[in-house]
Formats: sequence, structure tokens, C-alpha cells
Amino acid sequence: MSYLLLILTVLLSFGFVAITKPKKMLGLRLLLAFSGAFLLALTIFDLLPEVYDSSDPRAMGVYIMSGILIQIFLEFFSKGAEHGHMHWDDQTKAFPWILFISLSIHAFMEGLPLTDANPILYGILVHKIPIALILSTFLLNSQKNKSTAFIFILLFSMMTPLGSLLATHLEFLILYKAQITAVVIGILLHISTVILFESSQGHTFNLRKLIVIFLGIVMAYFI
Repeated sequence: MSYLLLILTVLLSFGFVAITKPKKMLGLRLLLAFSGAFLLALTIFDLLPEVYDSSDPRAMGVYIMSGILIQIFLEFFSKGAEHGHMHWDDQTKAFPWILFISLSIHAFMEGLPLTDANPILYGILVHKIPIALILSTFLLNSQKNKSTAFIFILLFSMMTPLGSLLATHLEFLILYKAQITAVVIGILLHISTVILFESSQGHTFNLRKLIVIFLGIVMAYFI
């Protein structure tokens, strides 16, 4: 069921953009802020205690920092699409392989901790909505045909379930679950904090943004 939810979240976001063809997505910054706060809070409330209870805390810190570095490296190729930025040439019909590979690696790694019905599933689901909306808008507004855009989105939607599936069945991933989860924590910490910092315009005080961030944290605490 969780695999289906992950796939449908992305595909429904693509369908929404394809049908409504929004010129401006009102409230997208607030949705990004909520998703960033929600994902960050779930990472701190659920994943961090799990890895620090299971192994040497200092070693886990090294793996977390490694995850942050991995995500920074991936963003050299994705141009920040994971947290709402699209800086790609939308006038070419060439399939954006570099974007696809970097986003797929990110999505695949997000799925690795999704075992044993971990609440982080909800954080990743919420995180995928604004990213899928932005990515779908980019693809559908570009010179690429709709079938190419749909194939891209469909394959992207399957990466997180694939990561979760392999983490459940591959002995290597099961054996090093704590270390791998720590790396993913670093990735999620980087993504969620960047979303929070970049969702404000000019770093000015915004009451609506503060409210949705607060709601995101509170909802994550009670899940």
C-alpha cells in the first residue's frame, strides 16, 4: 500500500498540472515550507533516535555528514530540483538524463529507511507533492512531448518504492540498515533545511509561513 501511495502521489501531481495547466501555483511556497518543516521534524523525531540507539553515536554522525555531502554533490547535477528549483533549458527536446539520474538517486535513497511502516513515509509523501508539481510544470511547459514527460515522471515515481523494496529484501542493506539510514538522514536534513530557508522571499518575516511551519512540526510530533 505504501508503494502505491508513493507512486500515486507523483502521478496525481503530474495529472493535476497536465489538466489544469496552472500558470502560477499560488501557495506553492507555503506548501514547500510545510513539507520542509514536516520532513525535518519527522527526521528528528523518528529517524535520529533510531540510528543513535542502534550504534556508535560518533560513527552515526559521520554517516549523517556523508549524507549531507552526497546531497550537495547530487545538486550539482539536479540544479536543486529536489527542493523546488528548476534551472534547466526548457527549449530542448533532448531527454534530461542528468536531471533524471540525479533525482532518481535521491528518490531511491529516500526509500531505503521506509521499512517497518516508519512514519517518515508521510514526510516523504508530503515532500514529493510540491517537487512533483514543479517538475511536471517544467516538463509540460518545455518542448518535450507529453509521452516523454510522462515516462520521466512514471520512472521517477517508482524510485522510492524500489529503494524500500530492496532495503527490505537485500541482505546487505538489511545488515547495514542503521548506517544507510544515517546517510539518508543527512540527505533529508539538507533538503528540508534548504526548503525552509529558500521558501521565504528576501528572508523577511512571513506570518503565514511561520504558521505552516509550526503546523508541520506539530503534525509530525503527533504522528
